[in-house]
Amino acid sequence: MKKPKIDFRQNMISGAVALALVGIASSPSTVFAQEDSADDLEIISVSGIRGSLLSSANIKRESSGVVDAITAEDIGKFPDTNLAESLQRITGVSIDRSNNEGNQVSVRGFGPTFNMVTLNGRAMPTSSTLSTDVGINRAFNFQHIAAEVVSGVQVFKTGKADMTSGGIGATVNLSTAKPFQLGEQKITLGLKGIADTTNVTGNDITPEVSGLYSNVFADGKFGILLAYANSLRDSRKEAVINDGWLRDNGSVYTGIDSSNLSNPNNPGGFYWVPRNFAVEYGDHERERENFQVVGQFAPNEDITVTLDYTGSRFDEEIDRIQTGFWFDSDVNTVGTVDANGTVINPRHTNHRLNFGAIRQLVETENDSYGLNVDWTVSDTLTLAFDIHDSTSQTQPGGQISEFTTVISTPPDQRYVDIGLDFTDNDVPSVFAEVTRTFDENAPAPLPANYDPYALESIDGDVVVIRGHDIENNIKEWSFSGDWLNDSDSALSNIRFGVGNTDYQFDITRRFGFSVIYNVLDIPNLGLSFTPSTIGGNFSGGDMLFPVQFNADPGVVNQAVVDGNLITENPVSLDSVQEETFHAYIAMDFETEFNDIPININVGVRYEDTDVTASSNTTLPTNLLFVSDEEIRTVFQGSGGAVTDTLEGGYTEFLPNLDLSLELKEDLFARFSYSRTLTRSDVTAIAPSTAITNLRPGGPFNATQGDPNLLPYSSNNIDLSLEWYYEDGSYLSAGYFKKYVSNFIGITNESRTINGADGLPLRDPSFNPRPGCPDSNQTNPNPACLGNPGDPEVIFNVEVPKNLEDATVDGVELAIQHMFGESGFGTQINYTAVNGSVEYDVNSFDQTVALTGLSDSANLVGFYDKDGIQVRVAYNWRDDFLLNTNQFHSPNEPQFTEAYGQLDFSVSYDLTDAITLTFEGLNVTEETTRRHGRFKNQFLAAENFGSRFAFGVRATF
Repeated sequence: MKKPKIDFRQNMISGAVALALVGIASSPSTVFAQEDSADDLEIISVSGIRGSLLSSANIKRESSGVVDAITAEDIGKFPDTNLAESLQRITGVSIDRSNNEGNQVSVRGFGPTFNMVTLNGRAMPTSSTLSTDVGINRAFNFQHIAAEVVSGVQVFKTGKADMTSGGIGATVNLSTAKPFQLGEQKITLGLKGIADTTNVTGNDITPEVSGLYSNVFADGKFGILLAYANSLRDSRKEAVINDGWLRDNGSVYTGIDSSNLSNPNNPGGFYWVPRNFAVEYGDHERERENFQVVGQFAPNEDITVTLDYTGSRFDEEIDRIQTGFWFDSDVNTVGTVDANGTVINPRHTNHRLNFGAIRQLVETENDSYGLNVDWTVSDTLTLAFDIHDSTSQTQPGGQISEFTTVISTPPDQRYVDIGLDFTDNDVPSVFAEVTRTFDENAPAPLPANYDPYALESIDGDVVVIRGHDIENNIKEWSFSGDWLNDSDSALSNIRFGVGNTDYQFDITRRFGFSVIYNVLDIPNLGLSFTPSTIGGNFSGGDMLFPVQFNADPGVVNQAVVDGNLITENPVSLDSVQEETFHAYIAMDFETEFNDIPININVGVRYEDTDVTASSNTTLPTNLLFVSDEEIRTVFQGSGGAVTDTLEGGYTEFLPNLDLSLELKEDLFARFSYSRTLTRSDVTAIAPSTAITNLRPGGPFNATQGDPNLLPYSSNNIDLSLEWYYEDGSYLSAGYFKKYVSNFIGITNESRTINGADGLPLRDPSFNPRPGCPDSNQTNPNPACLGNPGDPEVIFNVEVPKNLEDATVDGVELAIQHMFGESGFGTQINYTAVNGSVEYDVNSFDQTVALTGLSDSANLVGFYDKDGIQVRVAYNWRDDFLLNTNQFHSPNEPQFTEAYGQLDFSVSYDLTDAITLTFEGLNVTEETTRRHGRFKNQFLAAENFGSRFAFGVRATF
């Protein structure tokens, strides 16, 4: 049977725009099942939930290899309000969430950086900044895409020679529409009101609008498509957080009782102390805009020219307010460890409370320009040329992405004893009482009626600014062809192509730190303390802080700016350029063996990649002993800027073989072999050495990249059995195994780092001199700087290297069933994965672990009949490794605990043209929790609440 082919013209719609560059507004009323060639484009008319699932089942059935798909239910109607939320319904796909919105996908246990996202076949650039939850990597952020603008998504779980490389887990292709595909005039309009139950300071109902206009003219020779979507959302996220657990063995924290330590896997006697703790609320104001213009010209029936522009703007402002404290590395920190080494009751006498006012800003601009020419040379040959220039940039004006002002009990008034208790509760209980000990760190006598939660008891502490201006540009051209064999041989067609991708990633880093004690006008900053209700959804939440600090970060931070109180480090620049030339050939065969129809796809892709990475950084002139908890780098005078440039490269052959056997009518068996790759994160390639942690007595940490890193590569085996027993109904079972080479892990080097004078930096805190520490970074006390007699600082420098090979395997089970003509139906699927790269919490020198590895399941029930559509969906994901680093603790893991979420959608066709909708997300108000190496090493508990949307769609 002839397979549907990938339409190369469809690949030209809007180029790879970062973050949200899908055509906007609405989906086409027809869904295009795309596999390999324009001539074999299969058009499936769909409408409603049943039609969407029928179309998706047909795509799965007719594909070579293992492919799953989602198609729009109608113009402007995707299954979920968030694209990532829809993707998680696919077997083997899981998501990460940011502020209760899906933002990244994991496939078959491989985290977001291992999955390639394309837009109509084009690679998509991406950019992020410190104030997002994405981090600086290649992972695409689905939070920036309006679901209404996507007509279909295909998840290719096996590699293809003619498919853009980069996804070991999967390649996720987003499909949008073009005017020639939509045909006659179409106008769609959509309006929603979003009601976020968490909102406090913003609007309780925010608008979401979308619109699309498409038409063809001059007897089909010209076509135009215009689309736009805008979404506003106001919300609040409440959280209890700990930024990290510091590993020690008594060298820093000397007051810890480790006598209970009995874990035989911990012969080094390590224990873990929490770094800092806070209760916070964050008010989010987010706006997302998507827009698209597509023009098509067909001078004759054989040639189609497509010009397209796709753009998006994503702006989010977050005001976070924290109440908390830090555990500093001195003898006043005491506590008792449990058998594993977790300090379960840390206490610190004569300390301070800390109150944070944080403003985070994310501004992302995405623009893509593309040209495609599709030429039907003859009945048996089609050719296509495509070129696009796509850019994603975050903080395009160089804005600070995170501005933090900390207000605290003054350092000369350490009147508070602090502590935490880590029990079986969701969150730890807080101990914060006025001190009665008055050791050398706390002056006595205690002021009359002293209240640590009063304005007269607090003062400025420190200010920290940080952020990245990131620009990711992709310039790509490709020339491809499809030759159809019109003879009676088994060979049905040959596809071939060449192309070149110029991938450029530039990072401008900003960081500033200043001590601001005794310089802020506290009474006039609008600060207040009110009774706290944060944490009420978690067990133990009634034992947190009794009051909550309140502030307007904009007002507080402006006072810091007006006072010229910020000391900013020189800007550093990292640049990575990858230029990849590719060529491929792929062949399809149709034959029989013992009366069993067999479809075969075989191909190979050749890629040659050259890497050039450079870093421009200013070397510090010295180190300054700022406080008992902090050493800072000092940059004085001009000069000291150095540029390092390194080169690397690699060549890869990526073959694939797909066999599809129709064992009996509607029963298919598949076997696939493919070789795929994933390129390393760009931050691992940049050659600069960056100091990340300087504390008196240690640790002294730094990082350095390596442009010679090889990509992760994987040899993949897939086996599946699929039974399509009714239209739209099927059972499937699959097994996959991936043999992954060149896993990138972290190696540690102990060495000195030179300053601007070419000599190793020295530790001014080792033997403090009179008058030290000193927080004046502008005019520092020379005695508090590193002097020639001070010991050289020995840094632990983390360097990424290709270290290990590993295996990952799993099973996927799915059923999709339509209950006759009743209108009822269901989807149920389950994925179980495991691998040799799971994180071992009892290993303290593990260098390689796979993030995102977890089991997942979906249960969906729906009704679709007589213009009424109802869908209820429950998604569950088991606990998984989110990251191998904590914010303040390199080489310590972050685990996200198991999570399940219930969503629903209801729609009613008021007329043939107008549909009313009502949707609910996380209707049971589930919460999330993260922990470190052991479950009682609490990291975060977040409360998101529910979100509802009601609206109307019109199609003309």
